[in-house]
Amino acid sequence: QLQASGGGLVQAGGSLRLSCAASGFEFDDYAIGWFRQVPGKEREGVSYESRVDDTIYYADSVQGRFTISTDKSKNTVYLQMNNLKPEDTAVYYCAAAWWTRLHSARAPNADEFNYWGQGTEVTVSS
Repeated sequence: QLQASGGGLVQAGGSLRLSCAASGFEFDDYAIGWFRQVPGKEREGVSYESRVDDTIYYADSVQGRFTISTDKSKNTVYLQMNNLKPEDTAVYYCAAAWWTRLHSARAPNADEFNYWGQGTEVTVSS
């Protein structure tokens, strides 16, 4: 399972760090990605780090502000979010896809992911 945490309320320009702790499956067999969703809109891929070619995907809207990282000793993936904007307000989900599926820094498809966390809410006030 995946346990996402770290969301909260922050003012525009502030920072948050989301964590995604994985358990119950072989961590090295999967790549972890982050998605976000606003009510009434489709789930948007935010970031992932490929285990195929070490590329990193960031959505254009977060490029330069968000950073994904992994602590293999803790089976945890982080999403550092800086310079947050009101449009970053969403529920953020982490998800795991079989390691071969994510590569070439292409936009991820939610259907490619096998496991999903419960989501953590991020609210950015203006």
